[in-house]
Amino acid sequence: MLRDATPADFPAILALNETFVRVLSPLDGERLARLHAQAALHRVIEQDGRIEAFLLVFREGADYDSPNYRWFVQRHERFLYVDRIVVAADTQARGAGSQLYRDVYALALRDGVPLITCEFDIEPPNPASERFHARLGFREIGRQQLDGGRKTVSLQALDITTGNTSLGKIDAG
Repeated sequence: MLRDATPADFPAILALNETFVRVLSPLDGERLARLHAQAALHRVIEQDGRIEAFLLVFREGADYDSPNYRWFVQRHERFLYVDRIVVAADTQARGAGSQLYRDVYALALRDGVPLITCEFDIEPPNPASERFHARLGFREIGRQQLDGGRKTVSLQALDITTGNTSLGKIDAG
C-alpha cells in the first residue's frame, strides 16, 4: 500500500535509511521530523504492516541545507528534488522504486513543474541507483564533490516536458 508517511513511520524510515547510509546521508529523528514538515511529498510503501520503501521530495524554496538541493536551487527556478528514495533490499526489483517515482511524476505534471531532480554517489559508486535512474530517463547535468573530496555525486534531472521518460509509460498497477 502506497500512502503518505506519518510520524508513526519514523522508526521504520530511520531503520531503512541506516541500512543504506553508505549511499545516503545520515538521518536522525529530529532531522527527519524537520524534513517531513517541509516535504512536498513524503510517501511510504507498506506491506503487511512493514514499511518496505520510502521517498522524500522537496520543491524549490524549501529551507533545506543539503548541498545537493542547494546546487539545484542555484540553477533551476522550478523543480522537485528527490532527496532520498529507499527500498528494502528484499523488496528491490519488485517495482517499489518505480511506484514511488510515479507519484513524483504525477505531482510534477499536476503542478506544472518541469524538472524532477536527484543525485546519486559515483564515488563511492552506487551502480544500482545509476542504472535505476538511467532506466527512468534521468540524465547527468553536473557533478559535485562533498566531504572534502571523499564523495562525488552525479546531479541528475528528468525533464518531464520532453516526454522522454519511462515514468509516463510505466503501468500504474
